[in-house]
Amino acid sequence: MTGLIERFGVLGVFLLMVPESACIPVPSEVTLLFSGFAVHQGWMSFPLAVFAATAGNLVGSLLAYALGASGLLMRLRATRSLLRHWARLFELHGARTVFTARLVPLARTFVSLPAGANRVPLIPFIVLTTVGCCLWAAAFVLAGALLGEAWVTFSSTLGRALLVLGVIVIGLSLTNRSRG
Repeated sequence: MTGLIERFGVLGVFLLMVPESACIPVPSEVTLLFSGFAVHQGWMSFPLAVFAATAGNLVGSLLAYALGASGLLMRLRATRSLLRHWARLFELHGARTVFTARLVPLARTFVSLPAGANRVPLIPFIVLTTVGCCLWAAAFVLAGALLGEAWVTFSSTLGRALLVLGVIVIGLSLTNRSRG
């Protein structure tokens, strides 16, 4: 992943952030922290790193929104209960659910699907997605820039921690589905 950023700069950041928001769990934290390291090294500017990440997130989110709006997910038994759960959140909190989810790991990756399925109006979806993703990106790029030279040690530890967390979440999800 980091090689893509080293080779293509802000375009690499954009390309890595698209799948992350299109429900392909590419860890944005690693991408953004390394982007911050690139800012620290002078390879790219902070505003461009945040812009590329936000733009990539928006493109990926629009793809996932379109999939959610297509109605295909309601046809899948495995996703119906999850979409009903999100529908309750949208009923309670409205479109601002999109903004809140953009600031929560894992939820930020998948919120576009139920937003599309629940027909959140497109303009508020775009605005809330852009603002939430921009804040997320800015925070992690800044953290990466502040980490500076400690990036190599930190990225290895973070990668392992995210892998373990992902395996735990998938395991718990499968366990809960088999009970339900």
